[in-house]
Amino acid sequence: MLPVIPVGPLFLDGAKPLFILGPCVMESEAFVWEMARSIQAVAEEVGVKFVFKASYDKANRTSGGAYRGPGCEAGCALLAEVGRELGVPVTTDVHTPEEARVAGKYLDVLQIPAFLCRQTDLIVAAAETGRVVNVKKGQFLAPWDVKNIADKLKGAGCETFFFTERGASFGYNNLVADMRSLYWIREQGYRVVFDATHSVQRPGGLGGSTGGDGHLAPVLARAAVAAGCDGVFMETHINPALAFSDGPNQVPLSDLGKVLRQLRSIHELVNT
Repeated sequence: MLPVIPVGPLFLDGAKPLFILGPCVMESEAFVWEMARSIQAVAEEVGVKFVFKASYDKANRTSGGAYRGPGCEAGCALLAEVGRELGVPVTTDVHTPEEARVAGKYLDVLQIPAFLCRQTDLIVAAAETGRVVNVKKGQFLAPWDVKNIADKLKGAGCETFFFTERGASFGYNNLVADMRSLYWIREQGYRVVFDATHSVQRPGGLGGSTGGDGHLAPVLARAAVAAGCDGVFMETHINPALAFSDGPNQVPLSDLGKVLRQLRSIHELVNT
């Protein structure tokens, strides 16, 4: 029996797909509010629930001179304000134990980045906040390797956690999404979300920045929902071409409604 994970007023329980939606990075306070309100309007029109995400710090940028974000305290406080006003759960990445403790005061879900998914001190600090923890499976890990991460979380007293699949390294500057991973992670007794946009990245593929095939994100999302994931993580932007980070991978906001309708319908079909 897979656990039911409470996410604010929502549940990650397989009955309906949980959507984690938002831009890659907080480009400005006005931008965050515009994106959150726009996504909420789309979600309400389609009839789905979502968790709002945005990063306060892109700590693993390809280039050292790239934009990173407003910082931990300011970013988390802004996300909390958005969550209160719009009535939606909020989440963001944390990169250090200190950041986890700060974010734990504000957010519903703490997200462990893929590159840091084996950092024991970070995982333990996130677990000890009492918040739900979402661990992105590193592109260097096999699906069955998540058990070791789960054991660390449980050892620190956290029972409300899930994993996010986001592809595996495939040669240089490329990832491949193996849909079998979703089955194998759930088979171990863990809830799993599929990250549609980071799975189409081409890490470092543009030399000084990461490239990607954003037009394929909805394709992989449809396959993941059909394969039986519990939710979909998907970054979206008003104009991906002008995004401060991960523009090549984000779904245009104008396409979001269509994509969500398709994913909702596929989930209903495979669960009848």
